[in-house]
Amino acid sequence: MAFFLQTFGGLKLVDPEGRQVAYPEKGLLLLAYLLTTREGAEHRTAMAAFLWGNEDSAVSLVNMRKMISRIRLRQKELGVQFLSFTDSMILVDRVSLLSDMVWTIDGDVAEPLAQLGNLATLMHRSFLGQVGCQSGEFYGWVAEQKDRQNALLKALLRKASRSARSEEDAEVLKDAGILLLGVEHADSDTLQLLVEVFHAEDQVDHLSKIVERRSRALARGADLVNATANRSMRETAPGAGVNARPASMSELGSQAGSAEVRQQTVPRLVLLPPSDHAGHPDSRFIANALIEDITIGFCAFNSLQVIAHHSAVQIGRQFEGRTDFFERHSLSYILDSRFNNHDRDGTLFVQLVFFPDNEVVWAERFSLNHPDLVGTRHVIARNIALSVSSEIERHEAARIYRELNPAAYHSYLVGRRHLNRLTLPDLRRARKEMKAALHASADFAPALSSIARTYSKEWLLTARGDIELLKSAEVFAMRAIDARRNLADGYREFGVAKLLQGGFDESAEAMELAETLGPHHADIIADHADTLVHCSLPGKALQKIERAIELNPLSPDSYLWTAAGANYALSEFETSLDFIGRMADPSLADRLSAANWAMLGQRDKARAFVRRVREANPNFDLDTWLAAVPSKEQWHKDLYREGLKRAGF
Repeated sequence: MAFFLQTFGGLKLVDPEGRQVAYPEKGLLLLAYLLTTREGAEHRTAMAAFLWGNEDSAVSLVNMRKMISRIRLRQKELGVQFLSFTDSMILVDRVSLLSDMVWTIDGDVAEPLAQLGNLATLMHRSFLGQVGCQSGEFYGWVAEQKDRQNALLKALLRKASRSARSEEDAEVLKDAGILLLGVEHADSDTLQLLVEVFHAEDQVDHLSKIVERRSRALARGADLVNATANRSMRETAPGAGVNARPASMSELGSQAGSAEVRQQTVPRLVLLPPSDHAGHPDSRFIANALIEDITIGFCAFNSLQVIAHHSAVQIGRQFEGRTDFFERHSLSYILDSRFNNHDRDGTLFVQLVFFPDNEVVWAERFSLNHPDLVGTRHVIARNIALSVSSEIERHEAARIYRELNPAAYHSYLVGRRHLNRLTLPDLRRARKEMKAALHASADFAPALSSIARTYSKEWLLTARGDIELLKSAEVFAMRAIDARRNLADGYREFGVAKLLQGGFDESAEAMELAETLGPHHADIIADHADTLVHCSLPGKALQKIERAIELNPLSPDSYLWTAAGANYALSEFETSLDFIGRMADPSLADRLSAANWAMLGQRDKARAFVRRVREANPNFDLDTWLAAVPSKEQWHKDLYREGLKRAGF
């Protein structure tokens, strides 16, 4: 039997009895290199440059002569001659030495399934491992070998997929497919092959249609913007503050930092397998199946690179060295998951973490209590894939701004804290911080859309029907869209502003666009629900707001207020009051509370809320308010008017 050169899982020489034997590391590298050449031979000078670089060829050749002496001595001790040397050449004896690298050059695929399984087993291990060679020639050769491995893996996978019959065959295909998915540059042909291997045509077709729908939504958004611009709606309203049109991202190219925007690399993601398997009999199966399905789901997205499943499994089993692994592979995002088996049914908790800042970008729980969990795992995986891709896109956009202008981003974050509190002083503080962000970065779309939100919320809180507030909201929403057309927030704020002005159709279209661009953005879904309430579609609105609350269980008052309004329109007055009672500041909905109690025949309770409204806003006029509050259908207006009249307004 011949000696064996192992290159996968560490570079080592093994004797015919299977024992590792000592051999100079540089000699092992020579063996590996020469076995991949057509002739099995190479010039000494070329090999010296391969091992030590070509900055000082004289030193490299001296090192080569010393190494050749050590190799000759060791080969004499072993009684073999893998390498032979002439004055100018180095040659390898292929007869005396076998290698696992045969898989990188074997073009005969008579038994593709067996060879595919063997190649996948090898490629799950690191090629060469850690070796003491850092020349440019060495790195180029390693990259070439990996390309050859990947090309053979793809060719074998394609051939084997036609001959697979059993469940075991299918597992070999899936294992190789997930390996191929970890290749850094997976082209459309590769992705299509993977879809066929995983029989995931329906799943990926569904995701692809969503991607297409997003593209169509952006086109419709452009039409919406142009139509509004043609009606001269983009002139800055009085009081709107910063008047200059913001520079677009293309115009920003001459400014500092634009090069960084253009050079942003595609984010890299690792999906760690769920932990805490104990206590749930099917947890391990569900874990592996879910990770596999989610990985397949990313076939529909070209905006992410996913680390190979095997690497994720390996790093998931150990805590030490994780940080080094993440940094070494330039990972941007980690999708971490764990089972919670404290309750009877069990839930899966999934969170997306931005690794450089250890920031939780997105998190959600999924119930495992389903009679057909094996089937529904595809739905769970699809939702996770969509959510993760959407949130990464949103986070990447914000991160670009943050890195280009930290001062602007800081002001924006301070403003967001105030914007989460629905009081006039907080709204005005939020607006001040957002305008400070714009002074630092004029096209910061999140700040523009947030300013729009402060104006529309102020219109609601003051209840004076001030049209200038809504015009200002519309202007800033349009500017946000102009600055960043693939972000949902601008369309949302435009929809809110148009709704409060009675533009029901434009509002509904804008909200539909916003939700298409941010399908798992709870705030956008909640505002879409509010739009549906004012469009006199309370049943649909209730479905939307329940979804928003599900995504954001610690719901802000605006969610609960919308739910209360939808229930009032459905004549579910007690349920409406229940939602108001859950608000942190139920006084925001005092008018609605008064109407609910009046419709329930509780006049005394209703009048107590009327008095509170009068105390907070002595100039409140019912007819002015009802004329300002948009409701598409007359029955809806009449129901609200009746409740307020009965209450004593």
